[in-house]
Amino acid sequence: MSYLALYRKYRPYTFDDVIGQEHIVRTLKNQISSHRVAHAYLFSGSRGTGKTTIAKIFARAVNCPSPVNGSACGECETCKKVNESSAMNVIEIDAASHNGVDNIREINEEVKYTPAVGKYKVYIIDEVHMLSIGAFNALLKTLEEPPAHVIFILATTDPQKIPVTILSRCQRFDFKRISAGEIENAMRKYMEKEQIDIAEDALSYIARLADGGMRDALSILEQSISFYYGEHISLDKVQYLVGAVDTGILFRMVEAIASQNANEMLSLCDEVNTQGRSLRQFASDLLEHCRNLLVAKTTNGGSDVLDYSKEHVEKLKEQAGQIETNELMRYIKHLAQLEYELRTAISPRILLEVALLKLCEVQMDHSPESMLSKMQMMEKKLERLIAEGITMQQPQVVVQQAPREEIVPTKLPEAVPDDVKALKNRWQEILANMGTTSAARAFYASTRLGYIEGDILYIVYQHGMEAGVNRYLDEVKVAINQFAGKEVKVRPMSAEDYASKSIETYGTSPKPSQEVKDISSVLRDVQSKINFHIDVT
Repeated sequence: MSYLALYRKYRPYTFDDVIGQEHIVRTLKNQISSHRVAHAYLFSGSRGTGKTTIAKIFARAVNCPSPVNGSACGECETCKKVNESSAMNVIEIDAASHNGVDNIREINEEVKYTPAVGKYKVYIIDEVHMLSIGAFNALLKTLEEPPAHVIFILATTDPQKIPVTILSRCQRFDFKRISAGEIENAMRKYMEKEQIDIAEDALSYIARLADGGMRDALSILEQSISFYYGEHISLDKVQYLVGAVDTGILFRMVEAIASQNANEMLSLCDEVNTQGRSLRQFASDLLEHCRNLLVAKTTNGGSDVLDYSKEHVEKLKEQAGQIETNELMRYIKHLAQLEYELRTAISPRILLEVALLKLCEVQMDHSPESMLSKMQMMEKKLERLIAEGITMQQPQVVVQQAPREEIVPTKLPEAVPDDVKALKNRWQEILANMGTTSAARAFYASTRLGYIEGDILYIVYQHGMEAGVNRYLDEVKVAINQFAGKEVKVRPMSAEDYASKSIETYGTSPKPSQEVKDISSVLRDVQSKINFHIDVT
């Protein structure tokens, strides 16, 4: 007997053998038991989740005269004949290679004839979204009113490409991804039957790598068995085979990025490349690792989404506690973009190193996500300098003034609409009065002032700046009131909301203002002043 691949050898034969699709299995079994079988079904879901397998099990079950618990008994004459000559009752068609109108017309002619064995002829059309528009139109009438002895099962990984006229004539079943735990348990049983010596952590890694597809998991497993035939299969061996890196390197890489250690980061990149690992797989693993850190930080490691051992989750929690949430989100965004760019990169190593350098050296990153990180870095540096006894001194200018009477401070008068309009174009003057060392001034340099109507002055900011705007709002209000000499009503508002409110009020969106001074230049000014005082001290 010829060798069968694992995914074919252990393909489920009955509904009870199916893994991870209980919501579909139960519905189909009840339909068979109650004789309420529909004439057309649509199975949609990602690859390797059991669409074709369940379609074949269903085809055998509807033809069995005495099904057991909704599945074919496998013992009667009908079941034996169906298994021996399945092509006569169960017709499987690949729509990727048979996608023309003529192919569908042949089906339309064949459905007129009754099945040779059993009660139903079952047509399984795989990857049905590949059919042409003409082929869909040719199938439409037959799919809507097929003969009583015909059942259509359409399987696809991309249901969005199927016309709604086809979708409305089918019962749709969405196959979910199989959980890593279910895949791992199934593989463990198979390996016990095959008497293969494989480590538990290797099975867990393969299950996660399969991303919900049982067929993908068995394919990776079979490749590992063939490569390490007769040997103990460990996690390191599986990672070497698929071009992945050890999780220890992922922890070290994130630690190097968070501590801004560019030398260590480049050394790790060289180590990954020297070992012959897949750089694209490494970027994907690093992205998933950062996602796990974010989940561990926001849920304190208590989420079921982290399908790892307790020891690994504890390590994730420990490292996540050392990194700010906004930093992890910045890592994830840049790594996702890196993973996409590596698909067509001519020099993947250079692309990887440049992207990680941008994460490591936040000064090189000019994206909006990096703004808050830069502000936090500058604040920490200022706090450290103050703790070391270094003070920021402003140049003192002695001005001879005539003696004047002491003025008792009174409450500022409220600003009228004309006063607010006048302030709109004097934002840079207001910021200049706040001083070059003000963190609020550096942050608000990328905002602008806006006026719609009434006596309200709006601070208009871009998406993603909400946290910083609210943080320094009180300090900015004081600066505006001091500059105007009046009590001004100030409200922050996003650019999108400001445009919408302007349209509601005037029927048109406001004209775009001139680009404000780049935040990076402000940061450089403050940085140079800090360095100057350090040198002087």
